[in-house]
Order: sequence, then structure tokens, then C-alpha cells
Amino acid sequence: MSVPDDRPAIRARGLTRRFGALTAVDRLDLEVRRGEVYGFLGPNGSGKSTTIRMLCGLLLPSAGDIEVLGRRIPQQAEALKRSVGYMTQKFALYDDLSVGENPLFVASVHDLPRAAAHARVETLLARYWLTDLRRQLAGTLSGGQKQRLALAAAVLHEPALLFLDEPTSAVDPQSRREFWDSLFELADAGTTLLVSTHYMDEAERCHRLAILDRGRLVADGSPRALMDGLPGQTFLVECAAPRAAQQALAGAPGVLATAQIGASLRVLAQGSAADAAALRHALAASGIGARVEPTPPNLEDVFVAATQRPRHADGAAA
Repeated sequence: MSVPDDRPAIRARGLTRRFGALTAVDRLDLEVRRGEVYGFLGPNGSGKSTTIRMLCGLLLPSAGDIEVLGRRIPQQAEALKRSVGYMTQKFALYDDLSVGENPLFVASVHDLPRAAAHARVETLLARYWLTDLRRQLAGTLSGGQKQRLALAAAVLHEPALLFLDEPTSAVDPQSRREFWDSLFELADAGTTLLVSTHYMDEAERCHRLAILDRGRLVADGSPRALMDGLPGQTFLVECAAPRAAQQALAGAPGVLATAQIGASLRVLAQGSAADAAALRHALAASGIGARVEPTPPNLEDVFVAATQRPRHADGAAA
């Protein structure tokens, strides 16, 4: 079944999943356009993996409606299998099979004709720099090599939609960079990608981004739009004692977050504190002289603002 270009690859309305008394996903509305790289960003336990498993048809929702590539989920999940790929952070490989045997086994699961499967595997081994490792057992590979092999297996059947659940959590920065180059190559060829990540630099690479917190969608848009729409203001504080400045501002009214960056302090503020003079005054009250200047927001600022926990009277996060 082909999907018109103007129909979203993924549409979910009121998507909810409960585990007993715990609501892991809470009335989530989601729309992913075809051919885009859509990111999921959120703390541990925010519902990213649970949402992906429901969208794949691997987990039944407690409530809500899902449509993926024009098919209703979970009712038509079986028919969807040939059109989607799924890659987890644990790299679902068979350690006792070789690099070449792993994707061939996946091809047999998808009932691909033998000749076509061998040709496709050869193409993918070359594309992901694995040809010279074809006889090596998958269990002996490095993290980056396992990642590339898992991606090759996930796209073997040329899915129109690829789900990736924190696929770079166990690899080095260079492998992450190369992996994202591969993802954009897939997107350029028309594949829709939904990627969950913990890394801000990866989230910034996405065309659009959803920030989840405690099962709810708290922000949605392009990284640039989210940064431009950040409520409040970010500041860079330069002083002789950034650690003391951080302690002086911790829990101050209107100060959402502080983070030491080298010898400077980054401050996210709102309300009456979103003013350089107000911050300088607060620091001076603790005997700290500082230079305070506005600085452009980054995605981490957006994340902190969107997932900010309410505070108790003693200043501790709820």
C-alpha cells in the first residue's frame, strides 16, 4: 500500500500507555512528516522507548489512535512489518554469527529471495565499511562496528520508516558522527526516521524534535524554532569564583538552572531574574563581582526549561 506524499508517516492522537498505576505515556499527540528526521529527547523514564514500541506495534496502547504509513496500529501491525525497521541501543545481533551471516539471517526472516538478499547484503557491507570484516564474529566487534552492522540489518529490507531507540549510547563520538552521516543518507533517499537520543548535539541535527517529560509532550518543533521561542533569557556569568556564583544563584527566584562551563557560568532565568542587572545584584549580595551578559540560547536551555520540575518551599526539585 503506497502512502500519498502529503500524508504523515506517523500520526498519533491521545496515545496513552499505563503499567498498573504508572502512566508511562500520557495522551501524546504526534505527527511525523514523510522523509524527515524526527527526534525524541527526554530524561530517562520520559516514555520515549514505550512510545516507539507502540508505534511499531510491539506494545498495545492503553488508549489513543495510531496511524503509521497509512495503516492503523495495532490492528494492521502485521501488514506494516515489511515497511518499517527498528534498531535498539543494545544492537540486536547474533554474536555467534559472522558479520556477513547476521544480515543474511535477517533477510531470511523477511523472506527475501536468496539472490536478492546476497546482493543487498554485499551492498550494505560496502556502504557501512564492513566488507573486510565479513568473516569476523559479530560478538568480537567494537561498539562502532556493531552499530554499523545493526543499521545494515535494520535497513536490509529497505523500510520506508526506521525507528532508532538511542542507537548511539554505546559508541564513541567519531562513530556517532559517522552514524549520523549514514542516517542523513537514508533520509535523502526518502526514508523517514524517528530517533530517540540523550545527546543535545544529535537532537540539534534533527529536522524536528519532540521533548518528552513524564510521558507528556512538552515541546515540539525544529531545534531552531524551539531555541528562538525559549521563554526567559540565558546569560553568561564571568567571575573569579564561578562555583561560588553558582551556589549563590541556586534556588534564587526566577533562576531555572545554572551550569559551570569551564571558568564561566551559564544561567537560565525567567521573570524578574531575566535581567543582567538583577543577576549582578544577586551575586553582589553574596560578595561576588561578576560580568553578566546575555548569550544566545542552546538546545540544552530549551530542554531544561521544558522539563523543569516544580520546587518545594525549601528549593528542592519535586
